Amino acid sequence: MAVTFYDIVKNQEIKTYLEKGDKYIGTLGFTNHSLLHAQRAAKIAYTILTELNYDKRTAELARIAGYIHDIGNVVNRIEHAQTGAVMAFNILTRLGMEPNEIAKVIAAIGNHDEGTGTPVNQIAAALILADKTDVRRSRVRNRNHISFDIHDRVNYAAEHADVTVCPDRVIRLDLTIDTGIAPIAEYFEIFLTRMNMCKRSAEFLNATFELLINETKFL
Repeated sequence: MAVTFYDIVKNQEIKTYLEKGDKYIGTLGFTNHSLLHAQRAAKIAYTILTELNYDKRTAELARIAGYIHDIGNVVNRIEHAQTGAVMAFNILTRLGMEPNEIAKVIAAIGNHDEGTGTPVNQIAAALILADKTDVRRSRVRNRNHISFDIHDRVNYAAEHADVTVCPDRVIRLDLTIDTGIAPIAEYFEIFLTRMNMCKRSAEFLNATFELLINETKFL
C-alpha cells in the first residue's frame, strides 16, 4: 500500500524530529517552525495542487513533503533543506514508499530553502509556495517588542495571511499588515527573495503568483 499523509502524521519519529528541531532553532532566535507550521505547509501545498487539477497522488506527496520539510532543523538550521532530504529518504524508505515517489519528495524538501532551492518539480513548487507564504504573528517567539529585529516586526505585523487559488490559475497571497508595527517596505526588505521564489514556483505550475498587501497589489 502507498504511504499516506496520515501515516506520516502519526509517525512518532517524524514528530519527535520536527518538535526537537523547532526547539533547537528557537534557542537561536528563529521564528516558530512548530507542528502548526508543518501542518499549514502541508495543507496549502495539497490545496494548491488540488485546485490546479493535478492528480491526487501528486497532491498527497506535496502534503507529505509540506509536513516534513523542516525536519533537518534537528541537525542544524544551516543547510537544513539538504539534511532534511537525506533524513526523509531514510524514513520514507523504511516506511516502504516507492523510490520514484521518494525521489520527488526529497527533491522538494532539498529545494525549499531560498538560499539554494528552486522549483524542480510540481511538489517542490507547491511546497515553496506553502512554506514562503506562512507569515503570521503567532510565529514570533520574542515577546519583548522593544528588542524586535526586522524579522520579528514583519511577522508580528502580519495580522492576516490567506492563500487562495483562483479559477484563472492565479495563486494569491493576501496579507493584512499593521503598518504601525512594520512598514510595507520592511516586508519586501526581508521577503523579496522569497516572493520571487513564489513567482517562479507558480510559473512552474503554469500559474501566476499575486501578492496583495492591505488590498493593494504588489506582484
